[in-house]
Amino acid sequence: MKITTKHLVQTALLLAICIASQYFKNLSVYITGPIVNATIIIAVLSVGLFSGLLLSIIAPITAFFFTGSPIMAAIPLMFPAIMAGNAILAVSVWYFKEKTSLKFKLPVGMIVGSIFKAAFMGILIVLILLPTFGDQIAAKLPKPEALPAVLQTAKITFSVTQLTTALIGSLIAYLIWIPLSRYLKSEE
Repeated sequence: MKITTKHLVQTALLLAICIASQYFKNLSVYITGPIVNATIIIAVLSVGLFSGLLLSIIAPITAFFFTGSPIMAAIPLMFPAIMAGNAILAVSVWYFKEKTSLKFKLPVGMIVGSIFKAAFMGILIVLILLPTFGDQIAAKLPKPEALPAVLQTAKITFSVTQLTTALIGSLIAYLIWIPLSRYLKSEE
């Protein structure tokens, strides 16, 4: 696929939506997470896989600048883990839409992508990174004695919450995609 100026502008607009949603991260991950996941999916569907992968990589970095997460600061390996989780969602949606002949290929791709994303992040972050590097988080906390509670919250955030927000984001993206796909076809 040739990347055009139009593709870059569309990706930049979706990135702007993604970044704007991150201002609400401290309010609720259930606002930000679904919007970020939806923008990644919409990028894949409307612009292409390249756009979705680009958002998958940039979103965790911009999120860190807005929230300053002590977990991310203490364990820099979290960045590529989250990027890869987002990329799994993007690739799954693209693969099921473009390479399968299932009747409900797009919703199936979104659900499978959400499950794979959550499973990947749950295994890599919850079972490997947090147990291995979790003690380093205490140095970044204002109250180091809060480490057990922070780790417990992180375990839920990077597993169950990832699944929930990816599924909600998939639903939002699907509802947006229905009229958007018709509009894009009429523009061709």
